[in-house]
Amino acid sequence: MKASTFVYPWDVNGDPEAAARIAGLGVRQATLAAAYHSTRALTPRHPRHRIVTAEHAAVLYPTDARWEGRELRPYAAGDWAPGDAFEEARAELAGAGLDVHTWVVLAHNSRMGAEHPSTSVVNAYGDRYPWAPCIAQPATRAYLVDLAVEAAVRPGAAGTELESLGWYGLQHLHAHDKTGGVPLGDAGMYLMALCFCPSCREGYGEQGADPDELAATVRTALEPLWQGAPDDEGWAGVEKLLGDRLAAATRAWRDETARTLQETAVRAVRAAAPEGFQILLHADPVTYHVGANPGVDPQHILSVADGVVVPCAGGPGLLTPFAETRKDAVIAANFPVVAEMGGSPGTLAADVARASELGATEVRLYHAGLASDGDLEAIRSALACL
Repeated sequence: MKASTFVYPWDVNGDPEAAARIAGLGVRQATLAAAYHSTRALTPRHPRHRIVTAEHAAVLYPTDARWEGRELRPYAAGDWAPGDAFEEARAELAGAGLDVHTWVVLAHNSRMGAEHPSTSVVNAYGDRYPWAPCIAQPATRAYLVDLAVEAAVRPGAAGTELESLGWYGLQHLHAHDKTGGVPLGDAGMYLMALCFCPSCREGYGEQGADPDELAATVRTALEPLWQGAPDDEGWAGVEKLLGDRLAAATRAWRDETARTLQETAVRAVRAAAPEGFQILLHADPVTYHVGANPGVDPQHILSVADGVVVPCAGGPGLLTPFAETRKDAVIAANFPVVAEMGGSPGTLAADVARASELGATEVRLYHAGLASDGDLEAIRSALACL
């Protein structure tokens, strides 16, 4: 089974041993960040630094003329990834015998939300989520599609993995995050993810829902949860909180908005890419879920893209709806393998075996650059058994 590990350019650039070390894990591919959000990352083996602070969402390569004169455009990286950091790392990884695919984070950009507040998701209370661009807004959609094309189709890349190509919500480790004090649950998180920017208000209206009534209903429905009442899980919980009519209207609007964006972005990437270029989306098989792995309809997304990267931190169960939909698709099981970040490198061989039984065709490992030497040794041992 083919395995790939996620990598940042700063894990490789300036470390002459990094590419060979990554290839020595037994992976055949490196999924290398080309556009990424703000982060503070450990580099435990780099000869020049131990901590990299990416201060804002940025592209890790020089942009081209398509952005001239546009208000919404990608930000260049600072000293954490100068010049064409992606290409420098890609060349090193390819020289070590690895296929390189781009890793592109899209609808997740705190700096854009800070500098252009009107682009952000607005919840039912009027609070903006600067980390979450609203994917219903025409200018934002155009920006995301062009960013997907430019960042995905880098010279020498054999494919791409598009993350956050869909709705984002409240869930986000934003600075020193202090949002976990009240357990909102699945339904509460959905309500907190509903956007009430002008584009979304118009969209709800097109679905027969008055946006003011909807916002008021959301606030009323959430009140018991703020007081500690248990949340009914799943879509049935959303229907209980909002009522069937309003729940259906929100889901129809949001599902269609995400679906058409995904179609447009994948089509544009494919048109710009060389023949054989592989396009995967990070995805969750429940359409109303939000975040880095946005909810999709498995049948639809596998008719558009070549496959999906599926989160398996909580077990491999999310693989099944995709695997049952299209037998020739790439179904990549994404396992965290950094022990101190909740991963389980010691059980990787068994986890991969179980994922394979459920239909996984490939494996993704998060994340070679962040892992300790002990984690890397466990990964090597596990992949040697595959």
